[in-house]
Amino acid sequence: MRLEASLQARQEMRLKLAPQIIQSIEILQLPLMELRERIDHELLENPMLEIETEQEEDNEEAAEEVAPEDDGPVEVPEEEPETEEDPLEAEDYDAIEDFIQPAEYDTYSPSRSSAASGEKDPKLGALENSPAPDVTLEEHLSEQLSFLEMDDLVREVCENIIANLDWRGYLEYPLEEIVEAMDQEVPPEKAEEALRIVQQFEPPGVGARDVNECLLIQLDEDDEDYEDLRTLIGEYFEDIAKNRYPKVAKAMGCSIERLKDLVEKVARLNPIPGAMFEEAETPHVIPDLRVELVEGEFRVVLEDATLPPLRICSYYARRLQQEDLDPKTKEYLRDKFQSAKWLLDAIQQRRSTIYNIASAIVDEQKDFFERGPMHLKPLKMQEVADEVGVHVSTVSRAISGKYIQTPQGIFSLKHFFTGGVERDDGEVESWEVVRQKLQHVIDNEDKSDPFSDEQLAAQLQKQGIDIARRTVSKYRKILGIPSSRQRREY
Repeated sequence: MRLEASLQARQEMRLKLAPQIIQSIEILQLPLMELRERIDHELLENPMLEIETEQEEDNEEAAEEVAPEDDGPVEVPEEEPETEEDPLEAEDYDAIEDFIQPAEYDTYSPSRSSAASGEKDPKLGALENSPAPDVTLEEHLSEQLSFLEMDDLVREVCENIIANLDWRGYLEYPLEEIVEAMDQEVPPEKAEEALRIVQQFEPPGVGARDVNECLLIQLDEDDEDYEDLRTLIGEYFEDIAKNRYPKVAKAMGCSIERLKDLVEKVARLNPIPGAMFEEAETPHVIPDLRVELVEGEFRVVLEDATLPPLRICSYYARRLQQEDLDPKTKEYLRDKFQSAKWLLDAIQQRRSTIYNIASAIVDEQKDFFERGPMHLKPLKMQEVADEVGVHVSTVSRAISGKYIQTPQGIFSLKHFFTGGVERDDGEVESWEVVRQKLQHVIDNEDKSDPFSDEQLAAQLQKQGIDIARRTVSKYRKILGIPSSRQRREY
């Protein structure tokens, strides 16, 4: 068999998206804050883009920018841009340097006038009111460890234990694996001693292996119910979690009321002692749109006032039309000009697309905005796409990560697209409304004899909603509602 390399010509057709279409899709999917970051990045990278100030908007008329063609120069005004004198050109640089250096290197001291009048310096006040830096759980425990006298080996084990705690404050790895990873051999009694020391630190419950041990560490030995609480957590914690109160009360030889008091005390303990040191920040939701009631009609308003008004920089556009411009420079400016035009077009197309889609949603869900969430109608993306005149994938991209502020609260745009269940009268009830009605039925049931999933389906059928038991079970789990056995109150 002979192997050889050869060249062959082949014709084929491929569907490839143009760069401007790809950029338009990316801009459409971006939420408001991410779009602002994208614009800031483009302003740094592209000299052809600049922010139009309010004074320029008042004094200049909008001029249509013309994209450069390969066979002709850019059409721009002939006059050179006006340049303002640099305010530092007329200054004495030596005097400025003498003025800056003392302020930069001298130590701070309060002014005589402030000290004499007894007034507090505003800078010092601002410094005192600045929040202290966040302290991690490891730093908090290490500080407590530094105040204790102990054997060097035990201290080293304590440091390793603290370094191997997860965000909850629990041991991330077994104690045996932690000490095995140390450079020197650690006797088991030393490891246990170090663990007991860490478990005595604040917050209570830190250093536990599991949730049961975490709760046991937090018990007060001087509490008159200490032994019962220890038995409850150590032996019947899983039964309590599954709401098996009669079984536990019989095993412990106490009444249901007595058991409820013990469970209430356990509920006051903290199962996640390290949570207060968690560094995760709560994400902020900034609506991209707002719905207002104006003269009896709901109107959509785009919340993009924080986006800077962009325009093509006329200075570099004029440079691009110069005939004696270096070819590489001209090619660079031409590419940046085209990129800037694509970005401006994509932002404008994003505004119109999102506005049209939101307006269609408001028209379809008018009852929701007037009367509340219980009147949300089933709505498909294809229906809005047909009304707006775009592809359904465009609707999907446009509503991704977008929020709208309404008289009923702030909602994701995806919230308004939902299927439904057909009622006995032929009307279609959205899944969201069905889930809310299910929640209402459960909230008003007899807690001593809660409804099973089959009984919940029967209750919804009384309201004209034909729904299967397995669907009720699925919705109940989505809402985070426990089963009937766990909902029972004794």
